[in-house]
Amino acid sequence: MVVEVANGYLIALSGRLDVSAVAEVRTVLHGAIDAGSGDLVVDLSAVEVVDATGLGLLLGADHRAKQRDRRLVFRDASPRVLRILRATRLHRVLTLESAAAALV
Repeated sequence: MVVEVANGYLIALSGRLDVSAVAEVRTVLHGAIDAGSGDLVVDLSAVEVVDATGLGLLLGADHRAKQRDRRLVFRDASPRVLRILRATRLHRVLTLESAAAALV
């Protein structure tokens, strides 16, 4: 898993969001949530696969952001990741958007 923090409002994830990557990603997400304000965009376009541990991380980070009056926006999830989010009904809980929709 590669985590890039572009600025205080954008984090780009790539690779596998699974049990082996969760600790690193959690540290970065929590730090960004705690340090900023407003929306925090998490770019998922380069995430290849997400497992149950990764889903738990996304849900937990979203909860943490809401507790701090912030909103996590998960952008450009791949079709594979979107299928998993829909199958688990997390697409109803998490804020998802595409980059094209954000430009409008």
